[in-house]
Amino acid sequence: MQRMRYCVFSANCFMDIDFFNRILSVDSTSGKEGELADMLSVEFAAPGRKVELFEVGDGTKNLLVSWGSPKLIFCTHLDTVPPYIAPYSESVCHPERSEGSSTQELVIHGRGTCDAKGQLFAMWEACKELEAKGCTDFGLLLLAGEETGSFGAKAFRDQHSGAEWLVVGEPTDNCMATAAKGTKSFEVTFEGKAFHSGYPENGVSAVELFNDFMNALRSIRFPKDELLGDTTFNVGKLVSDNPQNILSEKLTCRVYFRTTFESDEMVCNVMKNMAGPEAKLRFGRPRVQDGSDIVAKDVAQWQRAMTVKAFGGDAPTRFEVLPGFETKPVSFGSDAPQLSNFKHKILCGPGSILVAHRPEEYITLADLRTAVGNYVEIYNRLIIN
Repeated sequence: MQRMRYCVFSANCFMDIDFFNRILSVDSTSGKEGELADMLSVEFAAPGRKVELFEVGDGTKNLLVSWGSPKLIFCTHLDTVPPYIAPYSESVCHPERSEGSSTQELVIHGRGTCDAKGQLFAMWEACKELEAKGCTDFGLLLLAGEETGSFGAKAFRDQHSGAEWLVVGEPTDNCMATAAKGTKSFEVTFEGKAFHSGYPENGVSAVELFNDFMNALRSIRFPKDELLGDTTFNVGKLVSDNPQNILSEKLTCRVYFRTTFESDEMVCNVMKNMAGPEAKLRFGRPRVQDGSDIVAKDVAQWQRAMTVKAFGGDAPTRFEVLPGFETKPVSFGSDAPQLSNFKHKILCGPGSILVAHRPEEYITLADLRTAVGNYVEIYNRLIIN
């Protein structure tokens, strides 16, 4: 495996893979993306283009490059999740059906290759191709802080009037997303009573209270959405800093939901009504051996010991799709819901979400080439036709 320099022709222009490697070589993990914004603002400056940097307010910056007065803006994010992983490329051999033949495919590895520097690079290549054809009235918007709460998008909607069309780049396997799940985040705290673990009857373990909560949460049946499917949740930032021989006095965690059109409001109501001595929801113990349910008449101990703080999130979102493109729903979030200064939104881009955020993150040259063609075609359909 080695780093390579490539200039690959795509339709009417070449794709400068060396430039892609330079983008990937900048550590822009969340909080550090300002360096990449500064670098690109210099790189993108040229006659006929307007380059603007917008302060987000947390030390990071958004970058907008405009050709004329944009009616359509291509958009993705500058930041990546940690840890930073340096780029490298390899040529992978794929055997063909015909006997004895094979094809070589360039695969580019590294942090951000498919989320979302691959989208950034493909959109930039599409913009160059449109520029070479004499097209105008489009732009490229690169936002900070998508991975940590869409802070760049929230700032930009207050700083700019937006445009008619927004094309958001995320790893959708070059499909147009029909819809995306929403997100809801909650901080959950359990207050226990520390005691010697040899005499647990004299204390209350916050860890056991948390376990009871998890059992109750898993017992809830959220409605299945016809388009977005099941509602899911994940637990993160779990902390119970007690010695191994002492019952946990306190446990805190975050519960992060992926919601659907059917469940978004229900999730908020469930978490609101689950906690505290006046909790409105009642949970029975698990089924006993004869299969019957034990119905709880009172608020459970774990509910009385539990507090919930809601952090909000995004609602599930529907997107515009164009005839002739493959489509599918997605289960991840993006900056799109926060960019309310745009009238119509499309979500599509190269790469697979299944390798995003993973150590083996990668994107293929073929995927990038397809994305460039898709973005040019979207412009042609929406602005030229």
